Amino acid sequence: MSRTIAALIDVVRSEAAGALAQDRSTPRTFLYWGATGLVATELLLAGFSYLTSAPQAVENFRHVGYPQQLRILLGIAKLAGAITLLVPRLPTLKEWAYAGCTFMWIAASVAHYLAQDGPLSLLPLVLIGLLGVSYATRPTNRRG
Repeated sequence: MSRTIAALIDVVRSEAAGALAQDRSTPRTFLYWGATGLVATELLLAGFSYLTSAPQAVENFRHVGYPQQLRILLGIAKLAGAITLLVPRLPTLKEWAYAGCTFMWIAASVAHYLAQDGPLSLLPLVLIGLLGVSYATRPTNRRG
């Protein structure tokens, strides 16, 4: 019986050592989920406001000179992108979501700059930075 207990203790120790080895990547995991969570939150909130014709969203599109039809398309794309970034697997679709968000936020930054919105034109660049952190720190099972 003591051999069985000793064997069980060895198994527990080896599993604990394996868990500690995985914990070394914890800061990277926190960085990934923190950045991805912020990006997904922005995408979900903006997509919802675009699709529900929130007055501020309608006014912002008018202000930068974008047609209202684009608001609907971007609303759908933002919701789809947020869901894609959050769900497991789908690595190729995630690559498309990262690329689409990058292009969308570059266009938003240029539009706000041309509309002379001052520091507001830098906000999409901050979101691109968060997106870059999410992309660079993503786990191997979320890569294409």
